[in-house]
Amino acid sequence: MSTAAVTDKRPNTLRAASLPRWTPWAIAAGSLALGIGISLAAGLDSEIQWGLIAAVLFVLGTFGIAARVEGRRQAKDRVATSLVWVAFLLAVVPLVSLIWVTAARGAKVLDVYFLTHSMGVVADTEPGGGIYHAIIGSLEQVGLATLIGAPIGVLTAIYLVEYGRGRLAQAVTFFVDVMTGIPSIVAGLFILSLMLIFDMQPFGFAGSLALAILMMPVVVRSTEEMLKLVPNELREASLALGVPKWRTILKVVLPTSIGGITTGIMLAVARIAGETAPVLLLVFGNPFINDNPFEGAQASLPLYIYQQFANSAGSGAAYDRAWAASLTLIAFVMILNLVARGIARWKAPR
Repeated sequence: MSTAAVTDKRPNTLRAASLPRWTPWAIAAGSLALGIGISLAAGLDSEIQWGLIAAVLFVLGTFGIAARVEGRRQAKDRVATSLVWVAFLLAVVPLVSLIWVTAARGAKVLDVYFLTHSMGVVADTEPGGGIYHAIIGSLEQVGLATLIGAPIGVLTAIYLVEYGRGRLAQAVTFFVDVMTGIPSIVAGLFILSLMLIFDMQPFGFAGSLALAILMMPVVVRSTEEMLKLVPNELREASLALGVPKWRTILKVVLPTSIGGITTGIMLAVARIAGETAPVLLLVFGNPFINDNPFEGAQASLPLYIYQQFANSAGSGAAYDRAWAASLTLIAFVMILNLVARGIARWKAPR
């Protein structure tokens, strides 16, 4: 027998041992069963505690089994992957639970009648009524805030990226960063102070002004990042052809980044759609339909939810209306996010 034949029959010692692909699932199932057993033995009746114990056992079990079979180096890699999965589940489980509870409780009264009628003369503790007045108020207030905040935010971002130099640009950037972190109640108090100076009563447009203040820094930051992603070669090619800079921005830079800009605006709209504090101070709430945002108090979905919980006095009908309004608001925000993703994919550069 030749030496080559003998060599071919030798085992390949360079290949390290590895666990099967189903090992993480087996460890997860075993950790879950063991965690439930330990929790029941210890008298723990919270499912959250069961899950946390199972997560700890999953990480420890993964490290122990992987270290014994694959070595400590590969075991550390598997532990890092396990921690990522545990963190993902810890983030997803509350979100899924929130959506599930909201959908289950909100579906009790969410129907066509609920969406097409206002509270009117219905007391908060009585059954009946709807959210039509709140939907109109939210759409008008958020729409006006978008018409004010989006153009200002986009133009500010264009200045910072295309023209901004020196101390003025640094000051604008600093104040945008400060405005990003201000609480919503501060924006409401600012507009309220102006209303007190001019002796004005609550009305929907005042809430729109506060929401626009909260929206502008988000639009500025997102638009600024999108404009920075546009290659400078496109700008230089346009300028080399003798095209003015303003026209280059209008015809080259903005069309290239319009998908990301639109996504940022939609996300900013989704963010201000759920604000309650400035609306509570400036719009004040109205159980009747008021489709004029420039005169009289108005309702909005976040304010409606707050009032139903605050003024329910233990009434089940008020709680049901609040959960149904919460489900409607979640659906509204979800639709905005889906529209933003669709526009971003449609307008993405080929």
